[in-house]
Amino acid sequence: MKRLRRSSTDRKIAGVCGGLAEYFEVDPTIVRLVVVAVALVTAVIPMLVGYLLSWMIIPR
Repeated sequence: MKRLRRSSTDRKIAGVCGGLAEYFEVDPTIVRLVVVAVALVTAVIPMLVGYLLSWMIIPR
């Protein structure tokens, strides 16, 4: 059974995107590009808040 965790090896800031990529078995670069695209569309603040909450909630 897969569990969502922050990546300790594939991390740029907190490992959230790397962990999501491992969980969904996709390339981490794609996840990071999607996060940036959504941040630009939603005026950055909601995505930043979501990323920070993910950082605090998802275990290492």
